[in-house]
Amino acid sequence: MCAPVCACPPLRPDGTVEYRTGTPDSDEESEVIHISETLMLQTVEEFLTAEEISRLVKIMDSEAAGWRPRHQAEVLKAPATAQEVLADATQRALPAIRRSMPSIAGSGHWGYTELAVGESVPTHLDGITSPRTPPRRIGRIGVTIADAAEGGRFYIETTSDSAPWTDTLLGAADGYEPDTPLTRSLPHGPAAHEDTPQWLSAPRKSRWLTDAGPGVAVAYGAQVIHGVTPVLRGRVRKFVTDLVDTATA
Repeated sequence: MCAPVCACPPLRPDGTVEYRTGTPDSDEESEVIHISETLMLQTVEEFLTAEEISRLVKIMDSEAAGWRPRHQAEVLKAPATAQEVLADATQRALPAIRRSMPSIAGSGHWGYTELAVGESVPTHLDGITSPRTPPRRIGRIGVTIADAAEGGRFYIETTSDSAPWTDTLLGAADGYEPDTPLTRSLPHGPAAHEDTPQWLSAPRKSRWLTDAGPGVAVAYGAQVIHGVTPVLRGRVRKFVTDLVDTATA
């Protein structure tokens, strides 16, 4: 955790947050990305303290008063005051995240979303859309500040079917372990799920539900199929962002 007089982690020109893990003069190269990092699931308990949850609730009550998503799980850029809280929490959590995702060195700007009764996040697959261009999105991370009374549960889906995978193989020249495969990509968006492609809808899949709870971050690889079940009672209030590396192409 930063001391009270410390500044928050710096932003890169593209808006991502950089967390340095070595000494300022270190010339150590970034980690090579392994396929397991893009398929992992990791929780960070107490990612947010009770005080931070309360502060974020107050910030969003003020900054997003009257706002409702125009489509299911529309993501609103979180205000600067919320970004500071979440960047500090990410810095604290980075050592735990890096145990399973050692190439991760920072995060993008945090976004905020809400799910009301009847709303969900349809099954989708973010993918690594710019695999050779740093900072690469290796994973995602989300944390709720309020959970629904019923429903609204984050889930991942696994399958042995080859349909979600492309024929692309990455290697050392790209910053990955040799023969690292890439999935297809269907990021969550306003119209991305109107016609779910066969490669995502047809395979038989197993669903794994989480009960992380407010303040517990769930980090998952960019090549993990996931979504959120429909809210039956109450409301979900959640922050999400990318987990990125700093390797050069």
